[in-house]
Amino acid sequence: MTNSRDPRDFFETSECGDDAMVYANLSRRDIRSLMFHLLYAAESFDYQSSINAIAENLSRWFNIEIPLQSDAVLQAERIIAEREKLDQDLLPFLSNWRLERIGVCTKLVLRMALWELQQEETPATVVINEAIELAKCFAEKDAYKFVNGVLDEFAKAHGYPLDKQEVVEGDQKA
Repeated sequence: MTNSRDPRDFFETSECGDDAMVYANLSRRDIRSLMFHLLYAAESFDYQSSINAIAENLSRWFNIEIPLQSDAVLQAERIIAEREKLDQDLLPFLSNWRLERIGVCTKLVLRMALWELQQEETPATVVINEAIELAKCFAEKDAYKFVNGVLDEFAKAHGYPLDKQEVVEGDQKA
């Protein structure tokens, strides 16, 4: 069971009324939320619709102009292109779970976070915390605990630092 809040509630800038939101004003968290929506729509259409078409539709629905060359669109496109490899990278960390048993939203959050961890641009602690927040908003009731455990094990196994100082510094980048 997923949470039943309006997806538009997850954009911090959504109090702008009838005016269109400006992509450039979105926080990094908002961009991650937008990426999640792009990935969810792509999954829903069984990857048969282009990410550009999906972005154009979401632009209308969210009343936000999503540039087709934006980070959200480009990163979602890369995650889609690498989804099979990302799934294979996740398998050793699923401890007694089969990938097909994991809910769609949880799987998408894991793919996003794993991809972001592998880019090594954002501190691992920030990536994991953001994935937990996405899971709390969009995935099954307690999926955030599963997401935390899987990503923590992945980060440790690959030597990504998980210290608190990194979070303070990383929050400024994320």
